[in-house]
Amino acid sequence: MKVVRDLRIAVDIGGTFTDVVLEEGGKRLTRKLLTTPQRPEEAVLDGVRLILADAGRGFGDVTVFVHGTTLATNAVIERRGARTALLATEGFRDVLDIANESRYDQYDLTIEKPKPLVPRALRFTVPERMDVHGQVRLALDEKAVRETARKLKADGVESLAVAYMHAYANSAHERRTRDILKEELPDLWVTLSSEVCPEVREYERTSTAVANAYVQPLMDSYLERMQAALAAEKFTGTIYLVTSGGGLTAIATARRFPVRLVESGPAGGAIFAAQVAARAGEPRALSYDMGGTTAKICLIDDYKPHTARLFEVDRAARFLKGSGLPVRIPVIEMVEIGAGGGSIARLDALKRVTVGPESAGAEPGPACYGRGGTHPAVTDANVVLGTIDPHDFAGGSIKLDLGAAKSALERDVAEGIGLSTEMAAYAVYEMVSENMASAARVHAVERGAVVNQYNLIAFGGGAPLHAARVAEKIGVKRVIVPPNAGVGSAVGFLAAPVSYELVRSRYMRLDAFDAEAASELLKEMSAEATALVAPGARGMATFERRLAFMRYVGQGHEIVVELPARPLQASDAQALREAYERDYAVLFERHIPNAAIEILSWSVQVSTEAKLPAKQGAAPDVPAPKPIGKRPVFDGRSGRTTEVPVYRREALPPGSAFPGPAIVAEDETSTYISASFAAHIDASGCIVMDRKDA
Repeated sequence: MKVVRDLRIAVDIGGTFTDVVLEEGGKRLTRKLLTTPQRPEEAVLDGVRLILADAGRGFGDVTVFVHGTTLATNAVIERRGARTALLATEGFRDVLDIANESRYDQYDLTIEKPKPLVPRALRFTVPERMDVHGQVRLALDEKAVRETARKLKADGVESLAVAYMHAYANSAHERRTRDILKEELPDLWVTLSSEVCPEVREYERTSTAVANAYVQPLMDSYLERMQAALAAEKFTGTIYLVTSGGGLTAIATARRFPVRLVESGPAGGAIFAAQVAARAGEPRALSYDMGGTTAKICLIDDYKPHTARLFEVDRAARFLKGSGLPVRIPVIEMVEIGAGGGSIARLDALKRVTVGPESAGAEPGPACYGRGGTHPAVTDANVVLGTIDPHDFAGGSIKLDLGAAKSALERDVAEGIGLSTEMAAYAVYEMVSENMASAARVHAVERGAVVNQYNLIAFGGGAPLHAARVAEKIGVKRVIVPPNAGVGSAVGFLAAPVSYELVRSRYMRLDAFDAEAASELLKEMSAEATALVAPGARGMATFERRLAFMRYVGQGHEIVVELPARPLQASDAQALREAYERDYAVLFERHIPNAAIEILSWSVQVSTEAKLPAKQGAAPDVPAPKPIGKRPVFDGRSGRTTEVPVYRREALPPGSAFPGPAIVAEDETSTYISASFAAHIDASGCIVMDRKDA
């Protein structure tokens, strides 16, 4: 009898920790290891070996290996990518500097603009020109391309982005350029803007192509090593990579378009939060994911994370749009800041306590890790406050040094402003919580949402420690900490569908609607997206979603309108107008009667089915749980240390209820329930904190 294997593993590489989750037959095992920044695959393989040993299984038993990583994002932020050049149309060498001619802070005279990934000395141009309709106005100068190839070789360029004017309308010149360069420089990595981002808006398209070129050699090398290492371990299953849009893609596609992976880890967290929200029956949820390096906030409505088509990497100003490098890809929309357990605390020039965005990471890590770190981090503050047990961190696998944490806080924070060590630790705790609360407020306002109408879902190694305080600051009445919160993003990977979304620009006005041309374009996009999904779907049923990005003529931004999944007809123009005006009125209270409407871009997403869990039932009534002990915790608001009861999460059955203050400890993280909340365990094992004054 043939044994059906259903053993799946998900791995999330973060800036500080690498999380591993094994799932089989509804049962789940987890592991958390320090990331190995120089060779990230080492921590991955070590974690997989350990978790397979826990399960008594081997690599050959694994059917699916799902992988998400922030390596691409970190490479851009830390400027560790390849030596990259840009090839543009003659006269457009400075697209990256001119950008969109806007200032993200109009009144800052010392404004810092995002530093381009390609210096001006490595930007080249050649004569060629397409018009907006894709008609050739000036033929490609092939001799100039060959001369550029010699310059690229002399400058030691490893990777090249080709971004010609209006290449989204006709990619012939970009494709011919690649052919010539491959003849001249066979080892050169080449990214075409018409493949990675075939859309209007020259700056964003060029920036996306440059970002893909910049990280491609690094990501391809890593993925190749990972694939080879898994094969050496006798792994014969399927490898998936998580994209920024929350879908899974085959490794070949990921190696071709690594820019799509820039937010893969956080995307998994948003999927995880959406699953938790559906199970808890919370249609409005605020996903709060705080790891070792960063913290992320994402709004979830009707059990779906908000999505966008533009993401900014490496913002110069934390909360200001336009201060980062734009990457135009499908992405789950969230705000991400340097506020994690490894974020470094210090005093600024005005003697104010500041936290982040710099992080101690995994090497050397916070001072309490004992790995050479000398500056205090958020984890050090939690150890000093007592919310983290230094003897039971990461399930006891990492012993923390309380003395080192105190020394670092005294030296860098307490002495400079005359505070006790404990009060300095609370100041750090308070500041990182305020940073997160501010991010939540800003993100909600940008989406037109009222933040205190949402309930908080907290996960990641750090969020359960800070969620209660963040909720107090933003007025949230309920906080949910799900099982496996410490490895939430990796758990989310296992719920992601196999999918791929294509967006292409093709201008069309509704009063001159060409149904035949639109249908042909959508048919081509559908075939391409289906081909990219097929290697990962492996025979699974797929579904298609079609969208049009529409606006009134002369406006600068578009509204997304759903298209029927069939060939379009002339009569659809009126239906599209009605749908657009209805959505416009939702956003702006009224539409503009009889105004001309245009379609700028089209989207096709092909995906396997994404299932949401059913709403859980009520938890049974059980006797009040007994704590396993007490721990001294310093409360900065009262200035006193109090004995707080400690519970082990695995010993709390559904229905358990207890008041705050309390600590719930588990191997992956700890949850701090402040005095403002009362907690209970719901039917699915979530810790649910409700405001006592609600």
